[in-house]
Amino acid sequence: MGNGALSGAVIAVAGAGGPAGRAAMIRLAEAGATVVGADNDPERLAAAVDEARYGHGGATVVGETVDLLDIDSTRDWARHVEKDFGRVDGVVHLVGGWRGSETFTKTSLDDWDFLELLLVKTVQHTSLAFHEALQRSERGRYVLISAAGASKPTAGNAAYSAAKAAAEAWTLALADYFRKAGGEAGPTSAAAILVVKALVHDAMRAERPNAKFAGFTDVKDLAEAIVDVWNRPAAEVNGNRLWLTKQP
Repeated sequence: MGNGALSGAVIAVAGAGGPAGRAAMIRLAEAGATVVGADNDPERLAAAVDEARYGHGGATVVGETVDLLDIDSTRDWARHVEKDFGRVDGVVHLVGGWRGSETFTKTSLDDWDFLELLLVKTVQHTSLAFHEALQRSERGRYVLISAAGASKPTAGNAAYSAAKAAAEAWTLALADYFRKAGGEAGPTSAAAILVVKALVHDAMRAERPNAKFAGFTDVKDLAEAIVDVWNRPAAEVNGNRLWLTKQP
């Protein structure tokens, strides 16, 4: 397990195969956690798991291809993560996607249908599947990655911003569940939202060497912020938006 800040913790990462998922799994493994990644692309997931596992001396990092759009599949994943490892101390939700338009008038409702599945439905399924296990943990955390556009939508990002706002509202409802479960003593588990403008990683910089990516959050910095959610008391982060970019 190692002796990092998250030694002994079991953290599930949804959307583990993407750049942000890779960075998060590496940092969580470095902090001592057992990391259980899920993605719908088995090859991409396998590469991410190998990178995290062997980057830290054989850390316990496993992956599973899971259809997070299927509630039964997601619940099955949650059940056997807890059964296999004895506990679940966190879920990091990194399932992403983006579609936009030139103007509000040109918005396609097909974009909403697409984004509602990726950005809302997967949050609903992972939170419903894992919330009881997280409450059983003494340091349970559900971490949603959101975007500043949810608070200040632009005309061409109506579908994306609305989906992100819905995901935030759902996560805040989960936070209220944790608050009520904690009673007068306060919550022992928490649901928190990390807010970015957008994410950037090394491959993006290599493709666009002259781009400034102003206000973007590097996936490595995001991974550090994810780990920091466990360094803070549950009551401090529960139900809060933690801004990693300028607040609009």
